[in-house]
Amino acid sequence: MKQDELKKAFEVIESELKNSGISRRDAFKIAGLGGAAFLTGGTQANAATIAKASEAKGKILIIGGGLAGISTAARLANTLSEPNITIVEPNPKSVSYQAGTTLVASGVYSSKDELIYETKDFLPKGVTLIKDKAVDFNPEANKVTLASGEVLDYDFMVVAAGITLDFGAIKGFEEIGDAYTNGDASKILKVFGNSGITSVYNIDSAEDMWKQTQAFIQRAKSGEKLKAVFTAPSTAVKCGGAPKKVMYLVNSRLNEANARGNVDLTYYDNSDKLFSVKEYADAIEKQFIARDMKWNFNHNLVEVDITKKIAIFNKFWEEKGAYDKDLEEYETVKKSQKVEVPFDFLHVTPPQKAPEEIGKSEIGSDKGWIPVNKETMQHVKYSNIFALGDIAAIPMGKTGGTIRKQYKILVDNLISVMEGKEPKEKFGGYTVCPLITDIGKVMLAEFDWTSKPTPSFPLDPVQERWIWWLMKVYLLKPMTMHGMLSGKA
Repeated sequence: MKQDELKKAFEVIESELKNSGISRRDAFKIAGLGGAAFLTGGTQANAATIAKASEAKGKILIIGGGLAGISTAARLANTLSEPNITIVEPNPKSVSYQAGTTLVASGVYSSKDELIYETKDFLPKGVTLIKDKAVDFNPEANKVTLASGEVLDYDFMVVAAGITLDFGAIKGFEEIGDAYTNGDASKILKVFGNSGITSVYNIDSAEDMWKQTQAFIQRAKSGEKLKAVFTAPSTAVKCGGAPKKVMYLVNSRLNEANARGNVDLTYYDNSDKLFSVKEYADAIEKQFIARDMKWNFNHNLVEVDITKKIAIFNKFWEEKGAYDKDLEEYETVKKSQKVEVPFDFLHVTPPQKAPEEIGKSEIGSDKGWIPVNKETMQHVKYSNIFALGDIAAIPMGKTGGTIRKQYKILVDNLISVMEGKEPKEKFGGYTVCPLITDIGKVMLAEFDWTSKPTPSFPLDPVQERWIWWLMKVYLLKPMTMHGMLSGKA
């Protein structure tokens, strides 16, 4: 990112805020954007809410060295007077700003290289990094076994291992199996080929998506009548707005090429709503209608015939059954059928799960996620274990913006436990989704446990704005790199 682009972003943001009667400093303070304040020249003290130093002692093991893991380690290192922290992470590289994959996939960012960084370059001072994978957990003995056979012991553990992309659950993609956001994408790219099938959820397939999108647009521009299909699965997913964002972005690029009239855009979602918060769902519905983008609920992608270019969904619904005289009510009968949908372009949001070696371990749960108290992030069974981010069984938001709130609360609570106290800090479910609705427009969806809009700025939260586009494209990545990964934002 060029410095002049960042400067321009701040200038435009300041102008917009001035029109709303609020200063840039106050706006960032309201939003809690400490990293952004730091970028504008503030001191580290101004840029972060630093907890008081603690003399607590203990060997801390962090499973996962991505955004959640490194941010947590950094804040612990900043807070503990004598930190003893080890991170286990198999991948030497990480993705700084996972929401940026949609920007790579739409050609806004030039390549995936804008999002990848070397984990070691952001490793907090004094923290040990082990390049390995945790494969077995013995929480009763406070031990973890690595793929290499090495056994690590700990006093306290934080699980921040992220999420697994379960492509193999979709018939036709069995060869892909499990995949990750930043991992070997050779199987994904091989299976997808040049079929028009894409996914923004892996960084390499996101980069390939831009190539596929450009080829698709050229076909539409030449006069072909085409169909583009976008899916959302039956599982929880990271960045739940992404399946819609990519549809908005393809729509925008088609409009730029004057080819939109030749393409049907249709969204298939396993759920029964366009967004979990009604106010945002209503706004999205209006946007879909205005853009002539269609949608279908209660459709789960279960199979893809790559050769014939057919997406097969399980469509399900309920019908009124027989009348029960004793209960004086009708039975509810669940129905389903397979629906075949032809496509020329298909964006797949794969089912997602915790890595099986963790989700199905002694610290996991029947549903595969790490069961924690949703407010304190402390394990429901083991008081010396905490979890955050995508892998945690927390009902709201698997987003970077959520982690920005979670990791500070987790650190405060972990230190309390280390000091022999009860965890008192509570996560309120804050989730933020900068929902791209067009090139140059974003609706900033913010909400919490109440499932109501909780805007940080005194602006209409359902209004699409250029200011939020500037924040998403220019500010959030450096906020992550220089704020969260330092434990200060």
